[in-house]
Amino acid sequence: MSERQTPAAGRAKARLSPERELGLRSRDHGRSPLLPLPPQDLTLCPCCDRDLVYPVDWEPAGRHGWSISLRCPECEWRDEGVFSQEVADRFDDALDASTQAVLDDYLTLVRANMETDVERFLHALETDLILPEDF
Repeated sequence: MSERQTPAAGRAKARLSPERELGLRSRDHGRSPLLPLPPQDLTLCPCCDRDLVYPVDWEPAGRHGWSISLRCPECEWRDEGVFSQEVADRFDDALDASTQAVLDDYLTLVRANMETDVERFLHALETDLILPEDF
């Protein structure tokens, strides 16, 4: 596992407490020593807090889990672990939503670029900048 900090982050490397590594959180006031953590969001990097984490590799791990290798492109944090089917499904849904957002942005950009090209072409036609010899 390789952890690296980006210069822009300006923070020390995130270290997980033993309770967090076990998937548990200590409770203040000592009433109960451990509480379950909220549902895992595998898209969030524990090192730089960006929501860019993506799977590098995955394979089934037992009957109800997945072994997933993760990478953050922002700070080059990497990790791997075995996650429940529920966590893997939420991660898959988040990846699908992110993919759709990128695709939507791409299509918007392509349309804007095409509109600009058409406007330039029309202007060139209207001002006789394009002649039959150009074809």
